Amino acid sequence: MTSFIIRRLIQALFILILVTLIVFFVMRLLPGDPILLYISQSGDLQSMPPEQIDVLRAKFGLDKPIMEQYVNWVKNITRLDFGISIYWHIPVSELLKERIPVTLYLGVIAMIIGTVFGLLAGIISAIRRGSWIDKTVLPLTYLGICIPIFWLGILMIYFFGLQLRWLPLAGFTWPTDNFVLSLKQIIMPVICLSVFSLAANARQMRSSMLEVVRQDYIRTAWSKGLKERSVILRHAMKNSLIPVVTLMGIGLGHVFGGSVLVEQVFAIPGMGRLAVQAIFGQDYIVVQAVTFVTAVTILLANLLVDISYGFLDPRIRYS
Repeated sequence: MTSFIIRRLIQALFILILVTLIVFFVMRLLPGDPILLYISQSGDLQSMPPEQIDVLRAKFGLDKPIMEQYVNWVKNITRLDFGISIYWHIPVSELLKERIPVTLYLGVIAMIIGTVFGLLAGIISAIRRGSWIDKTVLPLTYLGICIPIFWLGILMIYFFGLQLRWLPLAGFTWPTDNFVLSLKQIIMPVICLSVFSLAANARQMRSSMLEVVRQDYIRTAWSKGLKERSVILRHAMKNSLIPVVTLMGIGLGHVFGGSVLVEQVFAIPGMGRLAVQAIFGQDYIVVQAVTFVTAVTILLANLLVDISYGFLDPRIRYS
């Protein structure tokens, strides 16, 4: 197990280096100059002398050769120093401290809802195959996988926000500040974030359960006269979870990716909206930090998924 974890960590390190290289150099291929954009925010672009512009370039480290900029950036992030934002003029670490909890709060709730209700729908659909439940769940899963979440968000804003006036149109409030308002504000974003994972988990669980219930050991459990609940929960469900757990690891990336669209639609101050604002503002430093944090999170989640295989199925051995 230890050697397996070490190998996976080494692989993750190489992937992380590749991600940083791609993001660092691709961002610098974008047209425009972030320093000139920074100066134009204060309206001093025409009056500022070239010498002062050079001072600003030196302040953000953009006066050095590009490879030296990359090496310095990597050295700084090993100390958790992500630099100063060009667009917001404050340390990037402060922006991340404000935005990461918001995205994780919505994402964790969405993952819990998508996992719990997705597994339940998949199990019931599999053990009642061909019933009206199965015939209802299956088309809904197709719809949940195919529907664009930004379009779903706009529809929900129109019906539940503008027409019915049941829910706030946008914004975010922590439950410690106003629990009722916070609950109302997260309903639509959480639904948008969880609909894909719910549908995907339901389909995958249904498929896995249908495959497992045909195995000999399940027939043996039935022949022993065990109750349906015992057969499903103790024998069939555990072995059916392996592909679902893999999907959950991929779903974490979907939460971060989907948050870009959802947070824009609902004006939520999270990581996704921060990334969009930084891209339009050509804030290289913030985009690099957001991508790095997202990549680390997804790599750690995939490592936990790989380790969990051995606990779900004792036949799996790490070598």
